[in-house]
Amino acid sequence: MTKTTGSSTAAAFTLTVTAKPAAPVKTDLLVLPFGVKELKKLGGKTLKGLGLDESPLSDFKAGAGDLAILYRTVSGKGSSRVALLGLGQGKSNADYRKAFESLASRAVELHCGVVTIDCEGVGDWAKHARSTPERIAGVMVEAILFGRYRFDRLKSGKLDKEKNKEEKGKPEPITELVLAGCGALADAIRKGADAGLVVGTCQNMSRELVNLPGNHLTAEDLAQAARDAGKRGGFDVTVFDREKIAGLGMGGLLAVNQGSKESPTFTVMEYRPEGKTKKTVALVGKGITFDSGGISIKPSAGMDEMKSDMAGAACVIGVLEAVSKLALPLRVIGLVPATDNMPSGSALKPGDVITTMSGITVDVGNTDAEGRLILADALTYAKREYAPDVIIDLATLTGACIVALGMKVAGMFSNDDELADEIFKSGQAAGEKVWRLPLWDEYAEQIKSDVADVSNTGSKGAGTITAAKFLENFVEGHKRWAHIDIAGPAFVAKGGGSGSGGTGFGVRLLVDLLKSWG
Repeated sequence: MTKTTGSSTAAAFTLTVTAKPAAPVKTDLLVLPFGVKELKKLGGKTLKGLGLDESPLSDFKAGAGDLAILYRTVSGKGSSRVALLGLGQGKSNADYRKAFESLASRAVELHCGVVTIDCEGVGDWAKHARSTPERIAGVMVEAILFGRYRFDRLKSGKLDKEKNKEEKGKPEPITELVLAGCGALADAIRKGADAGLVVGTCQNMSRELVNLPGNHLTAEDLAQAARDAGKRGGFDVTVFDREKIAGLGMGGLLAVNQGSKESPTFTVMEYRPEGKTKKTVALVGKGITFDSGGISIKPSAGMDEMKSDMAGAACVIGVLEAVSKLALPLRVIGLVPATDNMPSGSALKPGDVITTMSGITVDVGNTDAEGRLILADALTYAKREYAPDVIIDLATLTGACIVALGMKVAGMFSNDDELADEIFKSGQAAGEKVWRLPLWDEYAEQIKSDVADVSNTGSKGAGTITAAKFLENFVEGHKRWAHIDIAGPAFVAKGGGSGSGGTGFGVRLLVDLLKSWG
């Protein structure tokens, strides 16, 4: 039996992996996962062995995420509550993610402190999905942590006195996850589950940052979050203040910050593994802690969601912590330019011309196209200071990307076909999908300026592409660069389905990519 303890932004979380059968384990919820085919073969026999009636099987179809809660009389060990969990066809990681996220969400509603999953079938699940028991275990744990997450740190509870009385004495939801019945696969499952715990915890940390409102997360607060992650993960963090940023000539970051009372920060995170390093990868995350649009102010409807405009930065911080804890043999640099974008008497104005760190001058056609201005400086810094093998930036950059691809898929751009293909495959495997869009030279015509080297806005149409084309100018000829526009999947609006708020999109994607290189 192996125990691994981690923590999320909510309650402490313990992960236990054991070869012993699941049924006798003392638990609040015993989970029996079934694929569609497995249910037909083994469903009746399994329920009968637990002293349960087979009649629920007439309604339970085992579709991915389907759940049926059954109750039985037990004495001593064991659980009175049994969950039938549908795995669907079980042919992809997506089926398992959907299933275990659904399970976690329901277990939280039921206030189940200890959840035990019967993992006797993991070997077969891996075969169906053309995967490995290690990988399936990682997906399970990541999904449980994702479904368990709730953002409630700002609630006082003072208005829900009746609810508080009802819940008093109930256990904290899912404080322990037990993967039981692992048999001979226990070591492989433990290894995968441990990795899943790291990635899932770091993703939830990123979600927590995205969910914090602007008055609780300034640029300095974001820098402190990176310092805290560095302490947990064991990587170096350096934070540049306004004076240092000005000394570096980061005119894009300084220009966006002009209208704010909060100082900007530029955070440099560096993970260096022990031993030989296979390659150096620079990750850049947009850190606009709140985006009003500046002088080109946004409509009021939905502006509260602009606290999420630093989701790229949150992702990069989460990835650095995960990579360091997983001890991948790569040197990874994380760069976070951070400020809010506010209107004031000193704010950047439409028509202003600024000079970026690269020396390229920018005609500011719209102050709400600010993310690309701060990313421009960060990309230049990455190329000049580290000469990395790969540069990848992530940003909630354009509403146009949502128009093109919707809310669940990120736009991806790259000047290297092999890199684009690798990112696409990792997105499929990690359940964070990306779709490549073109970077053809024709689009450069749309961001030409009459008064400066380039404009930060393009003519009508192809807004997400012209934004990427703008950024391409600042990698200074680097041959392996990718830009990922996460405007859609980074944040789920209230009423947009279960689990509204920050998603931590990109953490799983980039960790999967980096693991493939390591």
